[in-house]
Amino acid sequence: MRISLTVIAAAGLISACSVAGNKPASEMSASETDITTAAFTMRVDDNMHTQLISTMAGAEGPLTSFAASEYVVLADGTVVSDFSLSDAESVSLEDEVGTGMQYDLSGISTSGIAKHLVVKTYAEYPGLALTTVTYTNESEQPVQVAKWVNNQYHLKSVEYDDAPEYWAYQGASYADRRDWVTPLTLPYEQENYMGMNASDYGGGTPIADIWRKDAGLAVGHTALTPKLVSLPVSYQNKAEGAAVHIELEKGHELAPGESLSTLETFINVHQKDYYATLETYRGVMAAKGLSAPSIPDTSYEPIWCAWGYERNFTVEEVLNSLEKAKSMGLEWAVLDDGWQTAEGDWYLNPEKFPGGDKDMRHFVDEIHAAGLKAKLWWAPLAVDPGTDLLHEHSDMLLLDENGAVQDVTWWNSFYLCPAYEKTIEHSKALVRKMLQDWGYDGLKIDGQHLNGVAPCYNPAHNHAYPEESVEQLSHYWEEILKTAMEINPDAVVEICPCGTSYAFHNIPYMNQAVSSDPLSSWQIRHKGKTLKGLMGDSAPYYGDHVELSDGASDFATSVGIGAIVGTKFTLEGSTGPAAAFALTPEKEKVWSKWIDLYREKMLPKGNYRGELYDIGFDKPETHAIQKDNSMYYAFYADDWSGDIELRGLQPGSYTVTDYVNGKRLGEVSGNSPVLNVSFSDYLLIEVTPTGDKQ
Repeated sequence: MRISLTVIAAAGLISACSVAGNKPASEMSASETDITTAAFTMRVDDNMHTQLISTMAGAEGPLTSFAASEYVVLADGTVVSDFSLSDAESVSLEDEVGTGMQYDLSGISTSGIAKHLVVKTYAEYPGLALTTVTYTNESEQPVQVAKWVNNQYHLKSVEYDDAPEYWAYQGASYADRRDWVTPLTLPYEQENYMGMNASDYGGGTPIADIWRKDAGLAVGHTALTPKLVSLPVSYQNKAEGAAVHIELEKGHELAPGESLSTLETFINVHQKDYYATLETYRGVMAAKGLSAPSIPDTSYEPIWCAWGYERNFTVEEVLNSLEKAKSMGLEWAVLDDGWQTAEGDWYLNPEKFPGGDKDMRHFVDEIHAAGLKAKLWWAPLAVDPGTDLLHEHSDMLLLDENGAVQDVTWWNSFYLCPAYEKTIEHSKALVRKMLQDWGYDGLKIDGQHLNGVAPCYNPAHNHAYPEESVEQLSHYWEEILKTAMEINPDAVVEICPCGTSYAFHNIPYMNQAVSSDPLSSWQIRHKGKTLKGLMGDSAPYYGDHVELSDGASDFATSVGIGAIVGTKFTLEGSTGPAAAFALTPEKEKVWSKWIDLYREKMLPKGNYRGELYDIGFDKPETHAIQKDNSMYYAFYADDWSGDIELRGLQPGSYTVTDYVNGKRLGEVSGNSPVLNVSFSDYLLIEVTPTGDKQ
């Protein structure tokens, strides 16, 4: 077989991207068709199967075995995975992502399906390869394709005495609100479908990343709207290792001569944990036009929420708590669920606001008079049975293929369709009422149903295809944010998707993320690392009410990782469910100290250095933030006695201070930044060049 391989490498690109050692085309054979970057080589064999070989220091060698990494499955279950390689070419590349190389490889199967594989690599992202595959039916009969699969690999197993073989980040949403970051133990399987995994739990970030101590491998897609793909992660036996790929299951009939193209998908080869992948993905998506919004300073201010009084709050309870919140250094007061008559109508509850709009405006004025900003809870896209909105505007409903409603289980509500113009305009009018008419400074947008929606078949909407509702959810949030910012450029728009894995495509349309009902302090920390990776290293990430952390009091988790602090305390003497959150004098003293520390250090505005530590394999668990001339480190373990390594320091001498207790721990050198310490639960330290003012 003769392989045609044209290498046109621009100056400066050869070092980052090359093909099979730049041999002349006449010397190439299929077994030597290599795609090489500074981090890895993708080797392609005669059947267009591929193998990944790491060139990263400390992880040199094969990461995977040869396998059919891209293929199609036919409706009868036939897997078409072998394509006789017939042509391979490369050209220099410059597009919105950067400069690099594009590789075009072609082959054909014995069944007459042709495969055209395009791989793009970039000098700026040495671990990244973007992949698109086009399949063409060159037979004389129609072909029924059930699904396509891209980037399927098994990361080889390396056994450790003191750790699991692998950790994984998986961006899908599940009703049990499971961890986003977890070790893989035999046997393991998770589908990671980006659609609805329960009636009102769906969406997410289309990335799955598995890693060992020395190297990791991620897959995902770069479409600018959500797609109903799956990114399965599996670990069934040590011999094969952990598997990952991306697939789209959707039937296509290919008539003779017709083609089917996959989404642009990617692999990312990296070291340490998944943060490297999130940074790369964020950079690529920003280059393609999808990036986080500008962030007002108000997004970083600490928060008191009235949810401690729950839905049966009284206006007096909330107003009476404002002075205490202000004295503790909190700057926001949030009126939570219970102010409305029903989800959908959003009329003021007459028992709490008998004077209607006038009473609500007065309530907000009281918050402002106390020196606090006001935020209002809202659960858009939900409508309750029996509401005026449902009776008068049933055309807004999202309907399935049988004409049935889609349930929002938490509130016994139904979904509205976010891709229907009347839904959008109705929601924008509500934003204007809340921020403009009532005077609120921000919105707490809440609900697990907000992260993703099902396809909509409502005939009144005239969708071009049912998945428009899925793909245009982010446009809905764009309209909400734009409306809020037109009213108040300092407005805070928080989206709290209640335990779901944040949908990346929604992130550009909010200016405050939150750990959203964490089940543990571990969730607060790893969600924080994830959202800093997806939004930016100075992103305003709210650790949620401290009462949701371990011991209902773990401020050290939020402060240490650079998360905004908050609480839903109630006043001492509160009765009923609110009594559980009563602020005793002892608690007030401790919590005020933590809030003061947060305000003094303001670590969310620093640069979160997520690339320095592996959240799975490094012990103790460590997070680092660079701010001004200092580095801040947060260490977490039940009990620790031994050395800690302070990564990221420049040469020189540094003073180490336990800034929670005001205790000097000693000095370290940037050339050998190791310190012996003992602690339980946490240790938060500030490391400053010796001689700087402490």
